[in-house]
Parts: sequence; structure tokens; C-alpha cells
Amino acid sequence: MALFSKLKKASLVGAFFVSGFYLAPALALCPAAVQAPQVAVSRVVDGDTLRLVDGRSVRLIGINTPEMGGKGRTVEPFAVQAKRRLSALVAASDGQITLQVGGEPKDHYGRVLAHAYDAQGRSLEAQLLAEGLGYWVAVAPNLEQRKCFQAAEQSARASRLGLWRNSPVIAAHALSAGGFTLVRGVVKQVQRNRGGLWLEMGESLVLRVPKGQVDGFVRAHGQGLLGREVEARGWVVDRARPSLSARQQARWMLTLGHESMLQVLAD
Repeated sequence: MALFSKLKKASLVGAFFVSGFYLAPALALCPAAVQAPQVAVSRVVDGDTLRLVDGRSVRLIGINTPEMGGKGRTVEPFAVQAKRRLSALVAASDGQITLQVGGEPKDHYGRVLAHAYDAQGRSLEAQLLAEGLGYWVAVAPNLEQRKCFQAAEQSARASRLGLWRNSPVIAAHALSAGGFTLVRGVVKQVQRNRGGLWLEMGESLVLRVPKGQVDGFVRAHGQGLLGREVEARGWVVDRARPSLSARQQARWMLTLGHESMLQVLAD
């Protein structure tokens, strides 16, 4: 707790920035749906992950912040800023936050999946998003705050804050690495089979809609995606295999966690 007391004092230096955000319309969104007991934070791991005093790791729902690097990977732009900002927000709440655990309570790493709120009931994720320090994400079934988080990110995007100072969106044909990505391109082919719905974005990238989400995806976007320009977000994986030629499958695959992770752009 002493660590967060020191951080609280340090965070007052940027109080004008914090209070300015608190006046933003996005702050009125994303309130906690239910009351829950407070928990003590031991440390901030990165911009979207916390370690609690009781030993649990918490992965914040609905946001993905740039990676801090390690294991040969470089620190991504704004990763340090996101971690520092989350640390300051937690410190300003005296190291105590409220957690609202998601419908899916844990991820495959064993981390608790939860929304986090400060002592005044303000969403930590929404504050980071509205300052341009992360991207909203929607992964079923943890969708409760999706629309709020979209609005918070859109506010930062319109104001060119943080990550949006220079657009992070890349063209589908320019993909060269896996990881979380915002990608834009034209749907060249649409296929549906037992594995789900597949949107081919040229030879290098395919967007995958899991089987259980196809109906919702079709309701949201209809049948007319062929030839449309879209923007998709999610985690890109490299499917390259030495025994397969590039003609047999697109090298890169992005699985859409929810229909909102794909946006059809205006003609």
C-alpha cells in the first residue's frame, strides 16, 4: 500500500489531465452494474493486467493495451504510458478497486476476467480508452460494457489522442506479424462451412467467425459483405506451415470474438 500512496502523490502532478477527462461525456458511461466488495491491488503488471494482494491476477475485460515486451519482443508504442496511467488511477483510489467478474470468469491463463472500478465507481478501462491508451475489444460472453467502451475509444480516436495520434490501422496486404491488430481491407470471398464463416481479404489474410457466432454475425452485418471495405480488430495468428503452399491457405488469420469486432466502412 505504501507504493500506491507514493504513486498517488506523484499522480497529482497530472491532475489537470485527469480532471479534464472526468468532465468528458464518456465518463458518464460504463457504470458498475452491481455492487461488489473492494479488493487491494499489489501491483500493476501492464495496462490491462493487475496483481491483487491475495495473489490473483486480473485481466481487465473489454480493453487491450500495447504489450510491454519481453522474451525477445520489443516494447510496443504507448505500452509504458498505459501501465503508468493505470498505476496512477489505482493509486488515486488508494490501491483499492472494485471488481465485477465477467460471465466467463477466467481466461485460459487462469487470470480473473473482470471490469475494474475506482473508489468513485469510475471504470478504469473506460478512462484508459478515452485517453487513447488502449483498444476496445469484445469477446463473448463478456460483452456488458461493449457499447460504452466503443464510445470511449471513439472519443479518443476523434481527438487523435495517444495511440490514435498516428493511425494504427494497417492494410490487410501489409500484415507482417501476429498479435493484436487493427486491419482494413476489402472482402474478396465469403465461405461458410462446419468451421464457421470465413471472410478472405486477399491472399494473405482471412477473418474467421466461429461457428457459434455466425448467426449473430449475419444478423448484424447481413449477407452482402462481398466486395465491401471493412475494418477488423483482434489477434492475428500465423498459420504458415512449411508443408503448405501459400496458395492453399492465407498465412494470417484473425478470429472475430464478436460481430462488433468487424465494422463495415461507408462506401
